[in-house]
This record gives sequence, C-alpha cells and structure tokens, in this order.
Amino acid sequence: MLGRDPGYGTLVGMRITGLHTYPVKGCHRLDHDESTVEPWGLAHDRRWMIVDAEGVGITQRDTPRLTQLATQPRAGGLRLSAAGQPDLDQDEPVDGPKIQVRIFRSKTPVPARIAETEWISTFLGRDARLTWQADPTTRTVTGFAEPDDRVSFADGYPVLLASTASLDAVNDWLAETGDDPVPIHRFRPNLVLDGAPAWAEDDWIGRRLRIGDTTYRVAKPCDRCRVTTIDQETGETGRQPLHVLGRHRRVGKGLLFAVNLIPDLTAGQIGHVRVNDPVAVLD
Repeated sequence: MLGRDPGYGTLVGMRITGLHTYPVKGCHRLDHDESTVEPWGLAHDRRWMIVDAEGVGITQRDTPRLTQLATQPRAGGLRLSAAGQPDLDQDEPVDGPKIQVRIFRSKTPVPARIAETEWISTFLGRDARLTWQADPTTRTVTGFAEPDDRVSFADGYPVLLASTASLDAVNDWLAETGDDPVPIHRFRPNLVLDGAPAWAEDDWIGRRLRIGDTTYRVAKPCDRCRVTTIDQETGETGRQPLHVLGRHRRVGKGLLFAVNLIPDLTAGQIGHVRVNDPVAVLD
C-alpha cells in the first residue's frame, strides 16, 4: 500500500526549492537558480549521452563512475571535468558523424552525432563515444503523452519532479530500519517541490501543474531503479533506498518515487522556471 497523508485539502504555499540539470546523461548534477524550459526538457538537460561500441547509452546503472563526471554547458558546447584528466572543452558536433543510439531499454533508435571518443574512453576505461542530440524534435515521448511531445536523452519524460515531504517519509522509513537518510539527489530530479504533504503527487497523475509561467502535464509516477542506491558524490553503491521503497511504495512491478512531467509547449515555444516559483494544481 502506498504511503500517504489522507488529511490534506487545498494545497497552498507550494514552491520550487531545487532546480537541477544533467547535461550529459548520468553525469553529476548542476544546480541552478533559474532555467529555460523547452518542450523536451530544461535547457541543456541530457542533450549529450555516452554510448558503447554498439550505440547503447551508458548509464549509472552499470557505470557508477559517471557520478564523477562534471560538466558545464556553454554556447555551442560544454566543458567536461574529471579528476586525473585535463578538462575537455567540446564543441557541439554540428558536422560530426551521424549515429543511431538507443536509450536504456528502448528498442527505438534515436539519431545523434559523435562528438568525441578519446577523452571519454579514457575516463571510463572502456571503448565509449560521447554523442550529442543535434535535433531534440526527433525523439517522441512513449506512453501517457500527446503525439507532438518530445524528449531529450532522458529515460522517457522531459522533466522529473520530486517532493521534499515524500523524501522525509522515505527517510522516516529508513530510520525505522536503522539506515542512514538519503538526500533528494539520489532520485536525480529536475525540480524539487516543497510545501505539499507527503505523496500528494500521487493524486496529480493525469492533471496539470502550473510552475512559474509554464504548465505541465503530470504523465505518470516514476519507477525507480538501482541508481537511487548510488551515492551521487562518491559513486559508492548500497541497497537503500530501493529496499525500503520495495516495502512501502511498490505498485505492480514498480517502486515509485517522484512524478514525470511534460511541458505544455510546442516546438519554438519556451518557458521559464526559477527557485521559489509557486506551484499550483490546475485540474
């Protein structure tokens, strides 16, 4: 049975307290005070991905070392940093070789361009290629979406929203089992919400939220994987919070925490989001 506070009524005072992007899929997060919102996600979020020799995306699920990859986007490219290697200033490969890549379990190929191989292979200690999603309009959102919805190299949806109250509930369960609390960064959200009761987001599925000047459709709850067990600062792996989610937040085969959002934007439109922006449930 899902954990829930049944006593909440009209939700007031909800606001955004954290704003994060991950320019290279699986890399260490960047923290922001504000961001542009595009139809396929926050600006610069997961437009780059590291792939293996077969073009399959490499993620923290199999390579926790990605937690040690720091990035900094710039106009027309980004800078990559890692201990023991010189920084790499990489341009977007607008004329780079084309490649078809696959994201996690998806069987649908996505077009990308190869940006670099040597630096990223040295960093991972294996054959790898850094790729760039030159055209973010080419990848559709699969399930709980409209035909025109698009997404970057994120697992499936443009934006992930997590609640601090729901995290507090998880950490209470961890305390009961004698385990240490986990930070919100274990769940790699784009937006962190404060001011809602724990698990209020369960009732928002299929509804709309207004965050700042942009509305979002709440597509589905997020099914969590072993990435939540990886310390995002050190790359060390444990068993929590996935084990406790299995006890309290299991629905079918899914272990649920946070919700997937789709911006109500079409190609050519942009929105904005800022820390302290109010959040309202519209319908």
